[in-house]
Amino acid sequence: MTGLCCRAAVLAALFHVFGWPALAQDVTLTSRDGAVAVSGMLLGFDGEFYRVDTIYGPLMLDGQGVICTGPGCPDMEAYVARFTLSGSPALGAVLMPALIEAFAARRGLRVVRVETGEGGIAMRLADPEDGRIVAEIGLRTGSTDEGFADLVAREADIVMAAREPRPEELRRAQEAGLGDLSDPARRHVVGLDAIVPVVAPGLPVQALEIADMMAILTGSIADWSALDGPDAAVSVHLLDRRDGLQQAAVARLLNGKAPVASARRYPDAHSLDVAVARDPLGLGLTRYSARDAARQLPLVGGCGTRLMATHESIKTEDYPFVAPLFLYTPAWRLPLFAREFLDYLQSPGAQLVVRRAGFVDQLQERIPLYRQGDRLAQAIVNAGTEVSLAELQRLVRVLGGAERLTTTIRFRNGATEMDAQSYANVAALARALEAGTYSGRSLLFVGFTDGAGSAAANRRIARDRARAVRDAVLAMATAADVAATQLRIESFGEALPVACDQSDWGGLINRRVEIWLR
Repeated sequence: MTGLCCRAAVLAALFHVFGWPALAQDVTLTSRDGAVAVSGMLLGFDGEFYRVDTIYGPLMLDGQGVICTGPGCPDMEAYVARFTLSGSPALGAVLMPALIEAFAARRGLRVVRVETGEGGIAMRLADPEDGRIVAEIGLRTGSTDEGFADLVAREADIVMAAREPRPEELRRAQEAGLGDLSDPARRHVVGLDAIVPVVAPGLPVQALEIADMMAILTGSIADWSALDGPDAAVSVHLLDRRDGLQQAAVARLLNGKAPVASARRYPDAHSLDVAVARDPLGLGLTRYSARDAARQLPLVGGCGTRLMATHESIKTEDYPFVAPLFLYTPAWRLPLFAREFLDYLQSPGAQLVVRRAGFVDQLQERIPLYRQGDRLAQAIVNAGTEVSLAELQRLVRVLGGAERLTTTIRFRNGATEMDAQSYANVAALARALEAGTYSGRSLLFVGFTDGAGSAAANRRIARDRARAVRDAVLAMATAADVAATQLRIESFGEALPVACDQSDWGGLINRRVEIWLR
């Protein structure tokens, strides 16, 4: 038993049990060779691992390596994987049910929806031949706030979030033993959306300076006449204060400032879209995925660069206000069925479901150089002492004949830490390398910066970032044949800006690493 004690002590240090209600039944788990045994109260069984409260503390033991005896032993044949998702209706109303149904179809399972009260549903996945329930997935659609609260309260296993967790939510999760939710391992990007301004189709204003949009939303500008529009007051339309995208908009567009108090609020993006379309003097802030009757208003930077949310610009993050759709998972081990579902979400089939649901998928697309004339034209206009025409000619020689992938890496506040979408992009690149997608081809990791500092210094910074991204991809692609694909680093510093450097957001999206395929 000495070896068992040591192993049990190590397991107790490594694994802690969260979220499973005590079954108040004793079990004994004996190794298949009969050499060791552990007894205690069964805390849970996820179809793969037993969780037992023993004299050594809570232990997690692989079910394939032990034999269970005692009144608390689960019926292996009757096991049902149960887990609950809670949070944003943007994910829970249509997208997650569609993904669950697609996953079930892939597994050959039949889905039955059951109303659970208070707007929640349970999706039961069953074997069509004998009717045996394999999994039961709960869905609660309240708000991103409620999703994180439910996770802390152990009333949910996965959070559906339209924004990243706030500092206080991270703290509460840590205190509750859920782990660090800011860790990329706890975060799963399901699809993409964006924050966009919308107006009535007949409004004569055709574009809006980003600074002016912020001024309208905070009440500093109250009349369209200040923007060469009609001599009439602006009516502001916003989503409910609890909406995750609305909260992200306040944090990112308004720098935490409160929106104008007179703003009309709506429970969902569809209602806002309809109201703005009927209001000839309205300005709304909504989801890209919810555009319908209202017209999206292009944003203009201080240097004249026009930014429009499109399928492509959201994928590349060249549009500055992208809003990923997240699932957050705790540090405890979810049932095997849940983990397989999370893995499925990154598959091409799942991403097509994301697209059909009206969101932007994460499937890689290719953009040839000739389709980037606006960027090249802007670069030529800005050419001068810092970035010479010779440097732009070098850029065309290096990238000519290559295609830019929509996979782009950007960094938080200009630092070296990648943003959430970029972490997902690195993981996708690693999976593609492991699958041999680019065998016999060259991948170019091309670094760019903003215009602050000298051109030579910016080229060095851009090269360092490009190297760091390449190394991060290689670190994740552990099963890849690295000799099959040539991975090169290039740097052009400030030579090809996406937006104006005069604003913080402009510099932020100019600091990037693009991935090109040759």
